[in-house]
Amino acid sequence: MFRYIKSVFAEASIRNRIIFVLFILALTRVLSAIPIPSISGELVSKFVNNNAFLSTLNMFTGGGLSTFSIVMLGVQPYITASIITQLLTVLSPKIKAMQKEEGEAGRRRFNQYTRWLSMPLSLLQAYGLLTLFVKSGVVESMTHTQMLFNIIVITAGSMLMMWLGEIINEKGVGNGVSLIIFAGIIANLPHKMITDMATATTAQIPLYIALAVTFLLVLFGVVYVTEAERPLEVTYAKQARDYSSNIYTSSYIPLRLTMAGVIPIIFALSLLMFPQILAQLLATSSSATAQAFAGTMVNFLNNTWIYGFFYFVLIVMFTFFYTSVTFDIHKTAEDLQKSGAFIPGHRPGESTTKYMGDVLTRVTFVGAIFLGLVALLPIILGAVTGIKNIQFGGTSLLIAVSVIIDLIKKIDAQLTMREY
Repeated sequence: MFRYIKSVFAEASIRNRIIFVLFILALTRVLSAIPIPSISGELVSKFVNNNAFLSTLNMFTGGGLSTFSIVMLGVQPYITASIITQLLTVLSPKIKAMQKEEGEAGRRRFNQYTRWLSMPLSLLQAYGLLTLFVKSGVVESMTHTQMLFNIIVITAGSMLMMWLGEIINEKGVGNGVSLIIFAGIIANLPHKMITDMATATTAQIPLYIALAVTFLLVLFGVVYVTEAERPLEVTYAKQARDYSSNIYTSSYIPLRLTMAGVIPIIFALSLLMFPQILAQLLATSSSATAQAFAGTMVNFLNNTWIYGFFYFVLIVMFTFFYTSVTFDIHKTAEDLQKSGAFIPGHRPGESTTKYMGDVLTRVTFVGAIFLGLVALLPIILGAVTGIKNIQFGGTSLLIAVSVIIDLIKKIDAQLTMREY
């Protein structure tokens, strides 16, 4: 391990990239501690910590929401915009062609549309959260000028975080948005662990030890499944130099169990936040009908098992969706046919496409169920142990492991490239 770290930092270009990433992540932590002018975050912090869905949003912003900071939205609007644009690739053949068939120029244009969409979403989310805080009494009433000013500040902070994430992609190493979310989760982890241990009774110590062992086992399982893959054998036929016979060579296409990574979990959380924000806003409405509807929705969403069920279903759905977006079986089968390759036992064309689709469906199903169960781990452990607000495991664990593994792979790729 130490030899690996030494080899990484011995290469000047990789060392500079890592230092740059650490600097940007430190900058995001500083920004998350800068509060919006003229607003006290003490009441906001208590309100956020006592609200389930706001606590989840606060986790993604690295505590920026509880401190009512200028980056209180984090990269959430950009993630939501990514969800919408990815869905549009399925609905619009033109957008799909722009993303996949027009090369690098098409991908840049597609990413530009995602950035443009992030701004109106930031404005809407900033207005919704400010209105929620005002109507809930945790923030004093604002004039129209103050409301407009704060919305602009919050939106600018969100755009800044998006830009910092893209700067990491360009000049650093790893996925910028994922690293920013990862940094926010890790930054709050020590405080949460100390708080949990401080409030634990003597009788609960064996239970916490059992939870720690469970955490290590789940961590091993997450790493194992994240790296697991199903090799799909492919045979390439080449003619001998004298054209008298064919020479066959074998290779394989790796189909990972969690090909979509942690993206389905982030997408599912983002989608679940909209009805909760809407319900919280309607609860403070002057209309009795709106209040009754909001009360029903809040009670429905506050039910842990109902929330967990929809969370699980959305994770499974987004896993299949994102896998189909990132791995196009029709294009892969077509590329194999053009290169003279085939899957043993299956004719090129429709038969190969159907076989690849069946294998991918089975592999993705296992990965989707695993992601859903690990994401529900805190809920399950809370029901079994009776300890509420378990801070480790679940979404945080999946994001942390996926980001670290992806970062190590990209560093390895940089090292391998320089060796050659």
